[in-house]
Amino acid sequence: MRRISLYCLKTTTMPALPLARLHRTADTFLLPKFETVRPATTLIVVIRYAITSRALFPGTEVEQQAALLRQAALWAANGIDIIQLREKDLPTTQLAILSRNILHALQGTHTQLLINTRFDVAMATSAHGVHLSSSPGELIPIQLRHLYSKARLRQPLITVSCHSIAEVERIRIQHPDAILFAPVFEKSIAGRTILPGVGLDRLREACAAAAPIPVYALGGVTLENTQACLEAGASGIAGIRLFHNPDV
Repeated sequence: MRRISLYCLKTTTMPALPLARLHRTADTFLLPKFETVRPATTLIVVIRYAITSRALFPGTEVEQQAALLRQAALWAANGIDIIQLREKDLPTTQLAILSRNILHALQGTHTQLLINTRFDVAMATSAHGVHLSSSPGELIPIQLRHLYSKARLRQPLITVSCHSIAEVERIRIQHPDAILFAPVFEKSIAGRTILPGVGLDRLREACAAAAPIPVYALGGVTLENTQACLEAGASGIAGIRLFHNPDV
């Protein structure tokens, strides 16, 4: 899977430098702005993977869903590669309606929509794919692809969340399109540590264990530490608050 989004330039004779970075405005994350160019560089393509949370928006349920829809449209307009619809508490009918509305907003862009775990909703609404859990007993990529084949649907884009090297090794042989490895960095809300991060060394191990499956870094990722994730071997960055725009 190859999607153009955030770019960095990596020199061949010195450590990688963040020569391009995302710029945030009151509206959305914009495509990167190149600042400098050095000789003997290699272009690195970085996948951006945004995860939804309508709870971050104020207002009623209707207002939150409307804000989320505007957010998705802005993400697509500005080149976000993948959106994971992660609204687990929504009833099936409401989730399906929201999925269809987002897919309509994505028309004409390269952005792809995945539904978190609800493969039935993904299949019914023609979403681009499904995000799966790596927990024991959960649906695995091979099973999901079989369901799509039986339904004579195009094969889905499949990502899977992993939280340990053992999970990465187990999921790798199922051939997902990508693995989300988390939490890389400490997760904190309002100054309180909610979940400690496993660190960059563990991310590096995960990337090596997953190869050639791409790994996206998740959990506490910021614009400032994105370069370190790339140097550890990550092919992309994922997050909820990383891409959230409160003023949509």
